[in-house]
Amino acid sequence: MASTEHQQTLPQAGPSAARSRLRTFRFPVLLVAMFAVMTVIAGINQLVSPVPLLALPVGVGLAVAAIVAYRRLSRAVELRSDVPELDKADRRPRLRQGTLLGLGLFTGLMALIAVFGGWQAVSWGSIGSALGAAGMMASVAVAEELLFRGILFRIMEERLGTVISLVVSMLVFGATHLVNANATLWGVLSIALTGGAMLAAAYVATRSLWLPIGLHFAWNFTHTGIFGVSLSGSDAPVEGLLNVTLSGPSALTGGVFGPEASLLALVVCLVPTIVLLRRAKRTGQIKSRTRSS
Repeated sequence: MASTEHQQTLPQAGPSAARSRLRTFRFPVLLVAMFAVMTVIAGINQLVSPVPLLALPVGVGLAVAAIVAYRRLSRAVELRSDVPELDKADRRPRLRQGTLLGLGLFTGLMALIAVFGGWQAVSWGSIGSALGAAGMMASVAVAEELLFRGILFRIMEERLGTVISLVVSMLVFGATHLVNANATLWGVLSIALTGGAMLAAAYVATRSLWLPIGLHFAWNFTHTGIFGVSLSGSDAPVEGLLNVTLSGPSALTGGVFGPEASLLALVVCLVPTIVLLRRAKRTGQIKSRTRSS
């Protein structure tokens, strides 16, 4: 009788042990899986980018697919029954807030560059190009936020605390832009200090990925889809509702890297980053480093 019971429990123990081991290595497993998702999204975007009206629905579809993949990976690998950072109740209000914030911040940056004489020429672009950019930027923003804030920052923070994780994640986020054709050391550092820090602060303050997703999307879309300027040192052709040509010192315009390498971008992004982190501290969202026993 004891032997029979032992045999009956063995099939249950195997899968349970395997899942436990999988959760132990969740950090590299999730990183590799979501990086693969991001790579696939980038490849598909490149294929459809010449057809703007196709890029819009494809980009939105890829964004939705990335979110579904993240949810399923979180449940399968981390054994989580819920994914609170993608709470559906927060989706609409946080996306709206993030989108408005990103739109306002980048528009403010371009206005400051104009005030200091950085606009050389402006011409009309096309609505179709803007719609295509919206789809592509939606998928890019979602994939990068799931990878950098949803996995890299979130899991590191559990052990290293908020401050160290914020610094590490923003530096890694900046370093990934080194592969861009017109990347510069200052441009990469600037995007780490502006986008990397601000997006991490948006997550820390709300414990929701929807706010940084909306912020990231709107910042990138306003960049390319509205003003038609170079994005993060990319050499991909850019056309939006407007085609703005910048001219002047790199400290003002960001040079070949684009406006994100402008000193004004640091000023524009520093304010919301400080506000978000102060809010996080006030509401007890700043986590301390876990000390090993």
